[in-house]
Amino acid sequence: MTPRVLTLDLPDEADTAALGARIGRASRRGDVVALMGDLGAGKTTLARGLIRYMTGPDTEAPSPTFTLVQTYASPILAVWHFDLYRLNDSREARELGLDEAVDGLAVIEWPERLGRDLPHARLEVRLSFAGEGRIARLVDLADWSGRIDGDWR
Repeated sequence: MTPRVLTLDLPDEADTAALGARIGRASRRGDVVALMGDLGAGKTTLARGLIRYMTGPDTEAPSPTFTLVQTYASPILAVWHFDLYRLNDSREARELGLDEAVDGLAVIEWPERLGRDLPHARLEVRLSFAGEGRIARLVDLADWSGRIDGDWR
């Protein structure tokens, strides 16, 4: 099966956060959202938008760069926000509770650090710079294209 791709322009930070909320609305128990992109590309902004959609607009959602994982209780789904930037070996992810995140939604920054351990069924969100804004390329490796409106190709 060829993955379906949706490309979106994100002119500003608010649009990036809104995409996070849009992904949050489409999320189900056991989903994995893999956030890819260079430093500063908007991965944490998107994750914060998703988390605030799930938990409420006043939720503090710091980057888990140093804690490696933050968990959030939600009336919709539990959210596990992983930042794997500092991992040296994919085996370290097991110690963070990645396997336990299947009970909720796993949002993973720097998922490439997992290597072969990255779940195959996932939504990849590849963020890149475009002038002052960003471009998001969503790659459906599960069934996200049936849940998120857009011109998937």
